[in-house]
Amino acid sequence: MGVTKTEHYTEAQNETANLLKAIAHPARVAIIEFLIQTNSCICNDIVGHLPLSQATVSQHLRELKNAGIIQGTVEGKAINYCINKEAVQKLELYFSGIFRAAAKLENRCC
Repeated sequence: MGVTKTEHYTEAQNETANLLKAIAHPARVAIIEFLIQTNSCICNDIVGHLPLSQATVSQHLRELKNAGIIQGTVEGKAINYCINKEAVQKLELYFSGIFRAAAKLENRCC
């Protein structure tokens, strides 16, 4: 299968796809939920909460950070992670638009 041709899609569609791809793993969903509960934490806090190694958690954090879903600030030798509210708001707008449109659909299929 060929490479996805992102230039054929809008910037918003590509951005939404990148956000969704980044959270499309159960470990990343668990990390996001943990960060929402704790507001912010360091990698070792997440390692203590999930059945994953430190290296695996770091890799998932890197993916979430690269997508802009989380952000981190350096505090001494550690990075303190938290949710990026702007990214979450973009996802909220995307899904609320889908839900509104789906509510208007008749109960039929093509």
